[in-house]
Amino acid sequence: MSAPNYPSDVRKQATALAYDNSNRDAAPRVVAKGYGIVAEMIVQRAKEAGLYVHEAPEMVSLLMQVDLDARIPPTLYQAVAELLAWLYRLENGDASGESAPSPSHLSTTKAPRLPR
Repeated sequence: MSAPNYPSDVRKQATALAYDNSNRDAAPRVVAKGYGIVAEMIVQRAKEAGLYVHEAPEMVSLLMQVDLDARIPPTLYQAVAELLAWLYRLENGDASGESAPSPSHLSTTKAPRLPR
């Protein structure tokens, strides 16, 4: 079995977040993360479950630094809150997204590396 033919400097990565809005003190958790085939499986299973998949490489890169099953750090609260608000508007309002602009403006490209 041969490895997938990915460019050497680009390897697909994916993360999945879970958020329980009944617990107002808790931040979203990283419930899945992986590279390559694992990343593809995360995306595939999310789509099969009817979950929204948002592709934001900068956000994924930052979330990959969060331990599995850990809550997101305060440095990511604003960016993740904007994403959750956008998803809420999509699910409860205009499904076309016209009134819910994509959170592509999220300021994650200049975010520092997360502290360990």
